[in-house]
Amino acid sequence: MTSPASSPRSRRVSQRIGAIAESATLKVDAKAKALKAEGRPVIGFGAGEPDFPTPGYIVDAAIAACSDAKNHRYTPAGGLPELKKAIVEKTRRDSGLEVEPANVLVTNGGKQAIYEAFAAMLDPGDEVIVPAPYWTTYPEAIQLAGGVPVEVLADETQDYKVTVGQLEAARTERTKVLLFVSPSNPTGAVYTADEVRAIGAWVEEHELWVLTDEIYEHLVYDDIETGSLPVLCPELADHTVVVNGVAKTYAMTGWRVGWILGPADIVKAATNLQSHATSNVANVSQRAAIAALEGDLSAVDEMKAAFDRRRKTIVSMLNEIDGVLCPLPGGAFYAYPSVKGLLGKEYDGRTITTSAELAEHILDKAEVAVVPGEAFGSPGYLRLSYALGDDDIVEGITRLQKLFA
Repeated sequence: MTSPASSPRSRRVSQRIGAIAESATLKVDAKAKALKAEGRPVIGFGAGEPDFPTPGYIVDAAIAACSDAKNHRYTPAGGLPELKKAIVEKTRRDSGLEVEPANVLVTNGGKQAIYEAFAAMLDPGDEVIVPAPYWTTYPEAIQLAGGVPVEVLADETQDYKVTVGQLEAARTERTKVLLFVSPSNPTGAVYTADEVRAIGAWVEEHELWVLTDEIYEHLVYDDIETGSLPVLCPELADHTVVVNGVAKTYAMTGWRVGWILGPADIVKAATNLQSHATSNVANVSQRAAIAALEGDLSAVDEMKAAFDRRRKTIVSMLNEIDGVLCPLPGGAFYAYPSVKGLLGKEYDGRTITTSAELAEHILDKAEVAVVPGEAFGSPGYLRLSYALGDDDIVEGITRLQKLFA
């Protein structure tokens, strides 16, 4: 008889999956929603989710798709041909990048795109340089794919943007991929065109690959001159994988449609993986995405104008709190203030030394949900999404001002 210590049943969750951390942003959002359900007036700055409804013409396309029997069946695992064509045309229109349908894989949201891209690119032990602060999913996806994330930290003194010198210091003989994200989640940092070109030249010099996440491409403020990396650095086009989706641009987080753009062999490999993992994305969602991409950007521009207004409001109010320093983000819809000046102090008889403890204190005493910097690889900061109503932003930050007055 097998002893308890050697029994296969003693090894329950696999080490690979057991090492994955829960999404910190979704955890905070879930806790805020649970407290709201209990009747507490919690204001949640946790989830990066537009508060606008999906534009009506997109919803109408989905309703029509529900009545068409062809959408009740399997379709190609890599995506509807009509959606691939729309993605090709949208990419040419919005960024100037020329791709063909063979360079496109439609995925179940941006997260699946990121994981499958890394899975297709990495062998065990391959290193990926990950600028920090980073979105929580990136390191987990890299490790799940067998890679090794190598973090490079940029703080507020450099507008949360890494330099070529920092990247070179992190490069080793095992480095294969640079993760490049602009505009950034969680900081809202936007690299200028010249900064992108400088990083691209470094990538080309060392013959590396790039995975660039362009999910926030339409949310750039103050007329910052920027652009898509493979467009500004065309020499990298055959060694760059772009991930994108409809979630942030069109307020479609729940529809779960993303995509990968890349060299045909990488896309084919990722498509093979998806054919076994999930097959095709829900057809109704794909039909809705076609309507989104083929429509004009007027609804997008209206949402961007609101985000721009909220951006200025939240940053101004945060900087009124003694001990808080918040740079003005150039893109996305996140504020990422340093709260180092609030740490090491006593609040209600308790000395708070970390931003994680501070976030707990804020939720408990002010009923405001924020995500601590520990989740993004940079303790001492908080992330606040301003993709919520103007009144909620003012009320939430006013509570923080009163808490730390």
